[in-house]
Formats: sequence, structure tokens, C-alpha cells
Amino acid sequence: MGFSITKYLNKYSEASTLAFFRLAFGFMMVLSLIRFVSYGWIDKFYIQPQFHFTYYGFEWVKPLGNYTYLLFLISGLAALFVAIGYKYKLSIITFFLSFTYIEFMDKTTYLNHYYFITVVSFILIFLPANAYFSIDAYRNPKIAHQKIPSWTIDILKLLLGIVYFYAGLAKLNSDWLFEAMPLKIWLPNNSNLPLIGSLLNENWVHYVFSWTGMIYDLSIPFLLLYKRTRLFAFVLVVVFHILTKILFPIGVFPYIMIVSSLLFFDADFHKKCLKIISKLFNFSITVFENGKEKIQNFNGIYKTKIAFLTCFLAFQLLFPFRYLLFPDELFWTEEGFRFSWRVMLMEKAGYTQFIVTDAKTKENIMINNSHFLTTFQEKQMSFQPDFILEYAHFLHDYYQKKGIQEPEVRVQSYVALNGRLSQKYINPIINLAKENETFKHKTWILPFNDEIKGF
Repeated sequence: MGFSITKYLNKYSEASTLAFFRLAFGFMMVLSLIRFVSYGWIDKFYIQPQFHFTYYGFEWVKPLGNYTYLLFLISGLAALFVAIGYKYKLSIITFFLSFTYIEFMDKTTYLNHYYFITVVSFILIFLPANAYFSIDAYRNPKIAHQKIPSWTIDILKLLLGIVYFYAGLAKLNSDWLFEAMPLKIWLPNNSNLPLIGSLLNENWVHYVFSWTGMIYDLSIPFLLLYKRTRLFAFVLVVVFHILTKILFPIGVFPYIMIVSSLLFFDADFHKKCLKIISKLFNFSITVFENGKEKIQNFNGIYKTKIAFLTCFLAFQLLFPFRYLLFPDELFWTEEGFRFSWRVMLMEKAGYTQFIVTDAKTKENIMINNSHFLTTFQEKQMSFQPDFILEYAHFLHDYYQKKGIQEPEVRVQSYVALNGRLSQKYINPIINLAKENETFKHKTWILPFNDEIKGF
């Protein structure tokens, strides 16, 4: 029997799975935003800096001064309403827009898990996640359904599988597998940990962590899919992410991945979890047990939604491979590196000295980066070429306003990658003020004097 798309789209599953994920995802986002605010990071990352690094094409996305706190409040409230399923459609759209705006306000804070949250929240806009165990379903029986199309759950499983599998593919490179880099640099920093601390200085341990991480990422989606290995896989998920949480400062991402992996469990598990929650808040889950299926009308709107989400998933599958369009070493140029599920693969450090020259008098000004950038911004800028270019344009505009005639901006830049000796990074004779950001290869990045084989 062949696979039938129509038959698959008419397959139904218990809505409790998606409802549980909505509840967990929403509350984790609330806690994540509260954590961000409590650490004083709004002020540190968005208000204190006088200059912000932007994404190409999204230069108009800027912090809102003290109103940035209001933006976080709106995003947090939207996440809370998503969790409880109150005015779900409006809430998830508001969360997606507000969180994505926060993510794009400054490129310095880029993390893969922020991108994951953005992608998940975008997909949730199109899913009936409020059909069960929600305030919306309680107040409006028309949208309450006990069963929903299976694809609305499977699409989230597929996305999680992409994240893991692509992270595993990215680890199939010579630095990670044959040099244990950058774990060889990072793990000894945790040698003060109880029990395992002394082992983290051992060379063989670095290789065990590297190979185990690669095997884990490549295999875990399939182990979660197969019922006989699912429980074992979930134990691996918990152990892996708790360990990475202990060893590396990666925020709430481990918990997001642990909870997301529960999508693969049978609906009975999610229903039991929801029953426990309902008892805690003293109401009966039976109010949602109406036996109704969310029958889809295969009209033009529904077909368009399916086609759009199919294209979106195809984009997620293809976009990480855009690095193949660029000629030089990916880890060196970072062209096509972001938004590709490449997690913790590099240890880069750089030194970049900017020189502004008056084109008329030829007078040089040596720039003290701390006058314009925070310590964190300067660190990130020093080894990322698009940061260097954007900062060079900022310096051009700044000194032009100071009365310098056509300021020229050049750099003396050195970068070290994954334990190698530093080497000159940017062509020092190029006036970066004349170079514009594009999707094309940056020819002013000097060649890498080594080779990293693999994905």
C-alpha cells in the first residue's frame, strides 16, 4: 500500500498531545522572559549600548528605550494566554511578533534556541492548539474538539527532528570528531565540579563527549519515533540536556528540548498529565471529553495553509545548506552559519583595531572600541565579519558628523579558531566604509590557512 497524502491528512489523533505542548511551551516562555528581566539583561543588552548590531534587511528593528520593558511585558502576557488557551489565535500571533522583534533587536544576543522558539511559535499560529484543555474550548463549544488532524502534531515532531538531526550533521566535521574541538577547550573549565570534575581534564573524555554528542543528535529523533525505544530515548534526552545545562551556560534551552521531546509520547500520557493539572486547580477534564473530531473542509483556504506549511518546512530543510553557496571555510567566514542549527561548534576569539582616516588630511584616528561598544558587543564583533562591517559603517557616519571629510575605515584584525594560532582576518588595505552588506561572499575576509572537513 502506497502513502496517500489525502488519507494522511484525514488521519486524527487525540488533541491532548497538542494541548499539553501548548501549555508547557507557553509557561516555559513566561519563565524564560521573567528570567531575562530578573537578570537585568534588558538594561544590559538593549538600553545601555549606544549602538546595536542589526540583521541584514531588518535594520529597522531597534530597541525601544525604556519601552523595551513594555515589549517584554506584552510578550510575557501573550505567552501566558497561549499557555491557558485564552484568545489563543491573537495571543500566539502577539507572542510570535513580540518575541521575534526581541530576537532581532540586537544580533549580539543571537542563540539557536531563540530561533527555535520563533519557528515553533510561528507554526503554532496555524494549529488548533486551543481545541482541548483551554479557556477558549471551555467558553466556546464550537472550537472544542477531542480529536484533531494528526499532521498538526506531526509537524512539530518533524521540526524537532530537523533541529536534532541537523545539529548532528554539523558535528560531522574534522575539528569536532578528530580534534575534540572546541570541547577540549571548554570542558576543563568545569574541572571544579563534584564527581566528574577531575575527568573533564582528560583527553579521552573530550573525545567521548564529542562522539557521543554527534551520535546522540543524529539518532535521538528516530529513537523517539520508535515506541520500543521511546522511554530509553527520553531518559537519554533528560540526561543529555541536564548535563549540558550543568556544563554550559545555555539558559532554558535544555528544558525546552526535554519538554518538546514529550510530543513523541502517546496521547494517554499527555491526558494523564492534564488530569493531574486539572486536579491541582480543582476542575474536571471531562468537560473537554466531547468525542468530537475537528473535521477539516478541504477548501481553498485549508489547501493553501497546507501548501504554505509544506513550503515552510522545505525552507527549514534547505536553508541550513546555503553555506554551500559560499567558497571559503564556513567556521571562518560564518557565511550561512546562523539559523542552521549549528550548536556549540566553535571557539573563536578575535582582536580588531579600527583605524579611521581623514581622506583629505590623511590623519589617522585609532579607535577605542569601548567608547562605543559594551564588553560583550566588542567580544562578539571581534570575530564576526558582518559585525565588523556594520561597526565600520557606524564609525564612518559618526566621524563624518564630527567633520572629517569622507572618513575611511580600515582594520587590523586577528582571529583564532578552535585552538589554532590567531591569523590575520580582514584585509587591512580595504576601506570597509565603501563595502556594503549583501548576500554575496565577502571578498575582504582573508583566506583560512587550514581546512575543516565535513558539513
